[in-house]
Amino acid sequence: MSTEEIASDRTFAPPEPTRSGRYSNRRRAWGMTGLVMLLFVINYADKAVLGIIAQPLARELGLTSAQIGLVGSLFFLAYAVGGFLAGPINKYLALRWSLVILAIVWSVAMLPLVIAASFTMLIVTRMLLGFSEGPNNALTHTAVYSWHPPAKRGLPSALLTGSGAIAKIALAPTLAFVTVQFGWRAAIVALSVLAVFWMVAWLFCWTEGPCISGATPSGETGVALNTEPNVPWRRVFGTRTFLSCSLLIISLMALSTVVLTWLPSYFQVGLGYSAIQAGSMFALPSVLGLILALGITSITDKMRQRGARSRVVRIGVAGVTVLISGSTLFALPAIGTPAVAVAVVSIGAALASAAIPLVTSTISELCPSQQTGGTMGMFFALMSIGGLIAPYATGVVVDHAATAAEGYELAFQIFGVVAAVAAILVLVFANPERDRKIIRRSVVPVSVDVS
Repeated sequence: MSTEEIASDRTFAPPEPTRSGRYSNRRRAWGMTGLVMLLFVINYADKAVLGIIAQPLARELGLTSAQIGLVGSLFFLAYAVGGFLAGPINKYLALRWSLVILAIVWSVAMLPLVIAASFTMLIVTRMLLGFSEGPNNALTHTAVYSWHPPAKRGLPSALLTGSGAIAKIALAPTLAFVTVQFGWRAAIVALSVLAVFWMVAWLFCWTEGPCISGATPSGETGVALNTEPNVPWRRVFGTRTFLSCSLLIISLMALSTVVLTWLPSYFQVGLGYSAIQAGSMFALPSVLGLILALGITSITDKMRQRGARSRVVRIGVAGVTVLISGSTLFALPAIGTPAVAVAVVSIGAALASAAIPLVTSTISELCPSQQTGGTMGMFFALMSIGGLIAPYATGVVVDHAATAAEGYELAFQIFGVVAAVAAILVLVFANPERDRKIIRRSVVPVSVDVS
């Protein structure tokens, strides 16, 4: 790492704590990270509940696979629109209040469906849920990044991404059981109640960390200890790293939403497993992905702290991981044994999800710290494009396939190949060290004391 790159990294870093306070600060940082992870778990469960209740809901309302897929795609349309609000929300509201307000909205968004179930109401409530959840991804990453400097953000990113696995391990089987025993309405109500408990904990415990401009070490909003002048957004969004990583994250989101919306149905309708078995196995890709992501990001973070380049340890590793994922999913239609098919689709999806925290932490390195919220908001809003296309497209493929199993497998194969192509583009074009210099060209870093 060059002297210039090290200096650039230091503009992001908080003051080094004294020896007596180092471990206390570290515990606090991970405590705050855990609090944000809990929100992410509940938030992911709200997204995933449609996949869990899809079959009983379809039977009650007489829905086709294409209609269920359309609901999934419209959710991500609203999610993408809402995602563009992350920057303005982060600018005008403290993270404490912005996240709790969003949590209130999305915790009650689907309750009207419980009272008056119809296809129209399903669309309206899922779109409201998507719109209110749209800014959440960027704001939760910004909240966690406020406690971790750029070279150490891979592991926290993996933990946020892995919160989906925790949701599937802890909540998906429970929600599947509640759906079977008490009906799909009970699953929706249970998630709303869980969100209320999180909001109480958040309001009592949360403080903002010192690694994002606008927060002091005590967590109070104020003048940042280390800051840089703002740069034009076009410098950030027009770099080859941002553009190529956006294409990759869009393709990974497409694959993720196919898993989120259709994997339980694939296990249940395509492979013949029961609803309880499908709900339990729903967690397999996320469990494997969490294990891979934690291992990969722990290693790459240590390498980054020792001076290794992001292009090698984050971009390179992410690209190769997705290439292996795409190759695995490409082989899925050739598998004839249900248990092996479960293993193959789980491994392919897990490898893809393990690459996501590497890509997101790379993007957070590009911009001045005070522009992290806006940069991540744009990145995650673009990511949602994959969710606009994939669920509906999968539903159409399934409806027109000879069998449901063939339709699901073809969809997984297609989106795996698309992700592999995007990974090749990232390996060729993405270079965060180069683009960080381009973004800061003619911009002189400054240091400001807290008043």
